[in-house]
Amino acid sequence: MIDEDELARLVASAQAGDRASLDRLLVRLRPTVMRRCSRFLPHHADAEEAAQDALLSISTHLHEYSGRGSFLGWVTVIASNAARSTYRSMRRRAEDSHAVVPEGVDPRTTSVIAGTRLDLMESLAALEERHPALVESFVLRDLGDLTYLQVAEITGAPLGTVKDRIHQARRFMRDRLGGGF
Repeated sequence: MIDEDELARLVASAQAGDRASLDRLLVRLRPTVMRRCSRFLPHHADAEEAAQDALLSISTHLHEYSGRGSFLGWVTVIASNAARSTYRSMRRRAEDSHAVVPEGVDPRTTSVIAGTRLDLMESLAALEERHPALVESFVLRDLGDLTYLQVAEITGAPLGTVKDRIHQARRFMRDRLGGGF
């Protein structure tokens, strides 16, 4: 686990332009970012690609972190978005290549795009399409492992609203995934 005082010092130094602090910060964040990306993309290479994109985004946009909300919450949002973006990109490439799922494999849970959880990602895409207001809270809580309070802080929504959104999203996902979520 990352020491929050050390993290705050590294963030402040990196925002002030200290390149060595930025490098140390990214090294310290890498395992956390990998874990977040792996929640979406269990195949290591896919998660690695998303994590690299997330770390690059953190590095490039660190100056935009204002201190409002937890830094790790901000990192979780970036990692989650990078993982979802990586999935969408891989899906487009797979569709363009007309990839075929091998016989005897459940196409809902086995990916021709290097092992992603297609059932989860497709369900998230459906949730985003039908109930876009529910997605962020659900992703941060259930895939990002943030507390309800952290989700409320990041989204700017009241705690009761966050809990309701997560409950609705879980019900939607459970129905789509056949109770397996």
